[in-house]
Amino acid sequence: MITLHYHPLSSYCQKALIGMYELGVRFEKHSVNLGDVAERAAFLAIAPLGKFPVIEDGGVAIAESTILLEHLDRERRLFPSLAARAADRFWDLHVHQHMQVIVGDRLRPEGAKDSFGVAQARAKLAESYAIADRTWAAEVRDDFTIADCAAAPALFFAQKLVPIDAYPTLAAYYARLRARSSVARTFDEAAPYLAMFPGA
Repeated sequence: MITLHYHPLSSYCQKALIGMYELGVRFEKHSVNLGDVAERAAFLAIAPLGKFPVIEDGGVAIAESTILLEHLDRERRLFPSLAARAADRFWDLHVHQHMQVIVGDRLRPEGAKDSFGVAQARAKLAESYAIADRTWAAEVRDDFTIADCAAAPALFFAQKLVPIDAYPTLAAYYARLRARSSVARTFDEAAPYLAMFPGA
């Protein structure tokens, strides 16, 4: 049996969950509390970098959401083309990453804040929204790919920090993502933990 080591509020874990639900993978969930010394030590024995998500499959630990989904996707349903891969990288590197800069700053103690870095991240997010609004998000497809797995959690958190209302095509794309059963299920599972998110 495949085991997913994760936390429901982790955006990259949500990406993995969405893909695993789409693929119909049978797996067990192991939610890890990194604040617990014993749980953290056990997780680090599996994943030395201490980052989610990680799956164990046949005694092998596989980290990184895109890589573990590629490992599980035997029929290449989520990876149909280079375009899907490119869009996956776009959401991770140009939306997800900037969102995490803002969240990370909110978790820093007073005196260690980075207002310049946050301003840059907000500007980059707006730039990425504009690009997505006229490119990635504008394409209406029947298939669901790794790009959608990446976009859903990235936008779920990013739009709480930098609204997407000014980008109607992107907003419509996000609404379609939220209606997808795999996405709705993942977000519903995260709902009890949302109070931990340093909101807008």
